[in-house]
Amino acid sequence: MDTTERPRGPHLEWTVVASDIGPLLLAATPEGLVRVEFHAGPDRVERMIGALTSRLGADARRPERGEEVLLAEPVRQLSAYFEGSLRRFELPLDWRLSSGFNRTVLQELNRSVPYGSVVGYGELAARVGQPGAAQAVGHAMGSNPLPLVVACHRVVENDGGIGGFGGGVETKRALLALEGVLPQPLF
Repeated sequence: MDTTERPRGPHLEWTVVASDIGPLLLAATPEGLVRVEFHAGPDRVERMIGALTSRLGADARRPERGEEVLLAEPVRQLSAYFEGSLRRFELPLDWRLSSGFNRTVLQELNRSVPYGSVVGYGELAARVGQPGAAQAVGHAMGSNPLPLVVACHRVVENDGGIGGFGGGVETKRALLALEGVLPQPLF
């Protein structure tokens, strides 16, 4: 499809942006941001776009840099986040890649855990009415299609450990340091 042509049916717009934690794949539908993917090298991008178009039944379009329509605001807000001037993403989100308990947990995280704070897996489980479901909360974090924006890096172990992270523990440390939760690394 010609990148200047506007799709008429179901579609998504995607791009890869540079960030302080490496390249990020962003994808959006007319409903909102639908996917953020860490470590967006060419092979990973190709697999992810193929999976997204199949799952959503949509055509994919990568606009030229600066010509984004659906992604213009997500790109702007991510840049502001990494510059330290944005503390809360205000974006429409397309939640279709998450459902059930996972979606409930992710929406609670997005609603109730602000920039610069953390929550334990068990505490988040209790907030959604499932005390004792800390492990299931960990699974929900691992399935998060919108990391960074729905800030699963803010979920830590109840005993104070950092916990796991789909983007890698060093990426989680860097994001928590950016938000002032952890000290900045010395090197």
